[in-house]
Amino acid sequence: MTRTLLFSDEPILARGLESVLASVDGFQLTGVCSHTARLKEILDGGEPDILLIDLTSDVTFSILSELKKASVNAKIVLWVHSISTELALQAMALGVRGILRKTLPSELLIKCLQRVNEGEFWFEKALTDSFLSAKRIALTKREGQLVSLLSQGLKNKEIASMLLISEGTVKVYLSRLFQKVGVKDRFELALYGLKNLTTGHGTLEKAPTAPSDRTSMPESLPLQDLRALFLEKSSLRMSTPPTRLRNAS
Repeated sequence: MTRTLLFSDEPILARGLESVLASVDGFQLTGVCSHTARLKEILDGGEPDILLIDLTSDVTFSILSELKKASVNAKIVLWVHSISTELALQAMALGVRGILRKTLPSELLIKCLQRVNEGEFWFEKALTDSFLSAKRIALTKREGQLVSLLSQGLKNKEIASMLLISEGTVKVYLSRLFQKVGVKDRFELALYGLKNLTTGHGTLEKAPTAPSDRTSMPESLPLQDLRALFLEKSSLRMSTPPTRLRNAS
């Protein structure tokens, strides 16, 4: 019996999935959870075979990362109305096994869960095509640090202090980044940075400053792992047949 756990805050959606799975041999909806904290507790008590996650506003990249760590063996499938290329790429990198649209017929939902349970991946062709059309802009280590700090709301003077460089150098970096990314100001650059920020792997210590400046910002800020920016050429519309990839392992 394939145990399926649903994360969703929509009772009607849960009732519909339960009805669909009841007609399928070998599948069982073992539970429904609507809070991420409670979901972690459930996973600690025993992993399902498939974790179907309704992509609500509570589900961020950070939450997905935590859930993946908490469910080592469970196969995660995202259930979405739509999803950005950035989040889809990050989810796939985490090990999400499928991304399924809510508007697809129940027959395809079942087929998706069956394929994933058998060790395959399920991503619609329009989604995989969007990865190819997305423009990936590689950043140097220093550029990634600067965008990361800019996305945290720091001003040029504060960024210069954090990176141990002059304000003039910060302005030069920003000017180059505006051209490289194709944005007109620091606000747009910060937005792209926020879309691509992943979990931090440490801190960047603040440079020593005069006593009068020590209350202007914390002694250290998390330095995010930002190595690239993904710019979509067009909005994603998943309306074509799925791409199924067999697990090579």
